[in-house]
Amino acid sequence: MFRTLRIGVLLLILATVAVGAWQGSARATAWKHSVHVTLYPIAADDSPVSRQIVGRLQPDDFAPVGDWLQDEVRRYGRNLLRPVALNLAPPVESLPPPFPAGGSPLSVALWSLQLRYWAWRHDAAPGPRPDIRLFLLYHDPATTPALDHSLGLEKGLIGVVKVFASRDERQRNAVVIAHELLHTLGASDKYDPHTQQPRFPEGYAEPERQPRHPQHLAEIMAGRIPRSDHSADIPDRLADTRIGPATAAEIGLAPAPR
Repeated sequence: MFRTLRIGVLLLILATVAVGAWQGSARATAWKHSVHVTLYPIAADDSPVSRQIVGRLQPDDFAPVGDWLQDEVRRYGRNLLRPVALNLAPPVESLPPPFPAGGSPLSVALWSLQLRYWAWRHDAAPGPRPDIRLFLLYHDPATTPALDHSLGLEKGLIGVVKVFASRDERQRNAVVIAHELLHTLGASDKYDPHTQQPRFPEGYAEPERQPRHPQHLAEIMAGRIPRSDHSADIPDRLADTRIGPATAAEIGLAPAPR
């Protein structure tokens, strides 16, 4: 009886959250006003390198993300002056709840609520109330040479983004941040989860290109530049990426491709 009641309450809370998230997502993807995105840096390990990088971050470090998105929005015929307004919050001295890998739908739903509550508790950034909150977890590449997947939640407009604490990785970090930002707006991944290879045609920035390979740009939600049917390179910077037609349709920039 108690378990049934607990599940019922959880479903009611989820339904309420889902309605609020849908309304927020609809406003964000109307592309009529600036979407306010707040970035919350976090040193995700005990490395002095991570803490030093997080402590020295400046708003200009993230300007390429806003500039890139403005160029892409204009490429799709929208003349919004500043599609994304980025705000850098002070460092957060806490880690978000870990994702329950391999968990049941109920445990994932519970984690989603825990993440929202955690984000609300640590949302003390100055400036306008954010439409989207991205928590940037910085890892020292000397101790963590490979990162787990980041998470961008459309239902909640929250992202947990794992990046490297290195000035040399700043441009690649921007690619990851832009990818997760678009997840919160409704964009889906466009690569094969087993091979990491971009899916054709939706995972190609230039699907009409002849010959098809090698491509010279990455579709942002595929995350790699296809060089052949079986090989692809990670882009070094946002300038090497594009929002493809399928992604543009998902986030309200363009009609669905036929």
